[in-house]
Amino acid sequence: MLKYCAWIAIAILTASCSVPKSAFDVVAQSKQAPVKIEFNNRSENALDYHWDFGDGMYSTEVNPKHTYLLSGRYKVKLTAAKNDKSALSESEIFVQAPEACLVILHTSEGDMIAKLFGDTPRHQDNFIKLAEEGYYNDLLFHRVIKGFMVQAGDPDSREAGKGTALGKGGPDYTIEHEIKDTLFHVKGALAAARLSDDVNPQKSSSGSQFYIVHGRPHSSEEIENNEYEKGIRYSKEAKEVLVTMGGAPALDQEYTVFGQIIEGFDVLDMIAEQRTDPRDRPHEDVKILKITVIK
Repeated sequence: MLKYCAWIAIAILTASCSVPKSAFDVVAQSKQAPVKIEFNNRSENALDYHWDFGDGMYSTEVNPKHTYLLSGRYKVKLTAAKNDKSALSESEIFVQAPEACLVILHTSEGDMIAKLFGDTPRHQDNFIKLAEEGYYNDLLFHRVIKGFMVQAGDPDSREAGKGTALGKGGPDYTIEHEIKDTLFHVKGALAAARLSDDVNPQKSSSGSQFYIVHGRPHSSEEIENNEYEKGIRYSKEAKEVLVTMGGAPALDQEYTVFGQIIEGFDVLDMIAEQRTDPRDRPHEDVKILKITVIK
């Protein structure tokens, strides 16, 4: 019995003096930005963990998940610690640039990721230029209509006081329209705002203002009537979205659609749900914090 107790004491002492070991695996379904990576912690004899993801972000979770927004090489470091002892392990992650042109709209309600269409190069290039210049930073969604759309991009909306009339601001240029019969106002469509036909028969787009379609579901009959009236043909995929998720097909062939939200529809819904004044401006400011171009 004494020998057995002595063995237990030695085992406990050995365990308490053992040094931590740091190790982890990287789990990712994709290698293209933006990519969410899971980290499987295989460390031993540790009580505390400090992750350095190599992009200025950190975590103390045991098995964290982290999203890399931009392409590049990132050195991930895990420090596993126990009392005054620690161990370090490292691994390099290579994130490729996306094949599509993607942007993240960081808003006060959360983030939305949008794909910009190569079929509308003038609008795509202009949007990227303004985003990279910080033009959209801190601008309001100044016009919000649930079941229709949410609009932003007026530089006059930055720090605009309550009750200020908005919607006429922008750079000193317009963009020649790029209306395509293959790009539709389904829910999440990113499209350029513009002046009405009576002063803008060319349907030229605003240099900065845009809207995101919130929309409502439409019946098959409504869609067919719109095809007949506008002389267009919706794809099978577009019809399915219009019926199930919704859209604003009445705007098709009138405004340039140049992108599509692919993540963050819940954020779009939250913005569209805002209480608004008679000018459709939300009572509580909803902002674009910034727009990041994913490279």
